[in-house]
Amino acid sequence: MKFRTLITSALTVASAAMLIAPALSFAQTKLKWAHVYETSEPYHTESVWAAAEIKKRTNGKFEIQVFPASSLGKETDINQGMTLGTVDMIISGPSFAARSFPRLGIAYYPFIFRDAAHQAAYSKSDVFKEMVDGYRAKTGIQMTAYTYYGARHTTSNKPFTDCAGMKGLKIRVPDVPVYLATPKACGANPTPLAFAEVYLALQNGTVEAQENPLTTIEAKKFYEVQKNIMLTGHIVDGLVTQIAPHVWTKLTDAEKTIFTDVTREAAARATASIIKREAELVDEFKKKGINIVTVDRAGFQAAVLKSTTLESLGFDRKDYDRITALK
Repeated sequence: MKFRTLITSALTVASAAMLIAPALSFAQTKLKWAHVYETSEPYHTESVWAAAEIKKRTNGKFEIQVFPASSLGKETDINQGMTLGTVDMIISGPSFAARSFPRLGIAYYPFIFRDAAHQAAYSKSDVFKEMVDGYRAKTGIQMTAYTYYGARHTTSNKPFTDCAGMKGLKIRVPDVPVYLATPKACGANPTPLAFAEVYLALQNGTVEAQENPLTTIEAKKFYEVQKNIMLTGHIVDGLVTQIAPHVWTKLTDAEKTIFTDVTREAAARATASIIKREAELVDEFKKKGINIVTVDRAGFQAAVLKSTTLESLGFDRKDYDRITALK
């Protein structure tokens, strides 16, 4: 009788253990991934793809919700949220990270990149790896992937073809010093303004112009409130996928590899979409009645190099030389 009771008890314990084990193995970690871009843009759609892919490759361990269009705050807010613990992952311009680690900001020095391919070479280079390691050492934040954002062009109700034509123009720029270089070199009046406020500011005349890639001009519908697009291409912009220290430090090596691989795959997919869309948009904007203006880019570059040296912005000439030499 005692033997039967012992067997019954053992079976009961075993059954309970079998029920508990799956619950433990499938315990989910919920993460918040934030950005400021529209749901139609590849930065969002590929982030959503990456979230689902990470969940799949980690057997459901990580449930990542992507919050688009500044729904968790402006770009400054979500960058701060990485260290405050209110956000777990972001995709954002490295210019904001450069506030903590200034060396990263050199990627925004006007005309440093020739094109998207040159920027991609930089993202795989030793010089960028050094910056990623330095940034992590300073903040604990891990950068995992670099996405092409596009060549930044200028929209305005006043057309111009050269640097002098920008004189006096009140132009919105992101609240980052290096973005001021081109407008200041040309005598414009750069006005920092949050990304989410740009459309209304253009509409009501608070600012007269702004600068962004063609894909962003389309997504944010800036072409509705601006008559001209000047193909200045003064900055070849990018976005960096970042993981907060309170998440990265708790990942296993295998999980770190998954997060890195997946976010890089997503970045490559988004980059391909942006390059393809940029090539289509000039003709599409023309069909909408927007005036597309080719400008003297060499003149813009000469003005910037003369008025805003690398050293004046705190950048290292050696980094610049290494980057511009990349093939």
